[in-house]
Amino acid sequence: MPITVSIVEDNDQLRGTLARVIGRADGFVCLSQYATAEAALEAIPSGKPNVVLMDINLPGMNGVECVRRLKQVVPETQVMMLTVYEDTDNIFNALAAGASGYLLKRTPRAELLDAIREVYRGGSPMTTHIARKVVQSFQRSAASAQATEDLSPREKEVLDFLAQGFLYKEIADKLGISYETVHTYVRRIYEKLQVRTRTEAVAKFLKR
Repeated sequence: MPITVSIVEDNDQLRGTLARVIGRADGFVCLSQYATAEAALEAIPSGKPNVVLMDINLPGMNGVECVRRLKQVVPETQVMMLTVYEDTDNIFNALAAGASGYLLKRTPRAELLDAIREVYRGGSPMTTHIARKVVQSFQRSAASAQATEDLSPREKEVLDFLAQGFLYKEIADKLGISYETVHTYVRRIYEKLQVRTRTEAVAKFLKR
């Protein structure tokens, strides 16, 4: 059975090129193509393609939201992002919404077809560059979590109050300690988290 593919891409020329590449390749069928997320959401649930190639920057609803809604109605359809965006936020938003793969539009045709096969078989294809960004982001999150684990219970308590926006004097009153003691705790927190400002400390605390 051929792998059926639908394309969601607002650039007419690129959409046509992708349709031809997929349609001419052995073992593939280009089932449908859409210029907007809204059109895709209306038709894809009835067509149920095996794989959807999804752009992010679409007119109206963006591709990430389209993925989220599609996965609610056709969870068995695999979605692979095909976009120009390679920043971490877009990558993680797409994966969190339910995308199984993430490739850039400049990906060579042979690699694109291989990636479609891979995502169809249950894999999560990404370019090496994208995969490295994912790994680095997880490593940073793990480092932040480890840093906050090194804090004492009282230091965590002080940092929690800082995250809630309390002033040093208010923290001192709440904990029944002196203003100077709060300063001492905050200095230790900064040292352990390797930060220099309250904002950086709170950011690490919230990422844990």
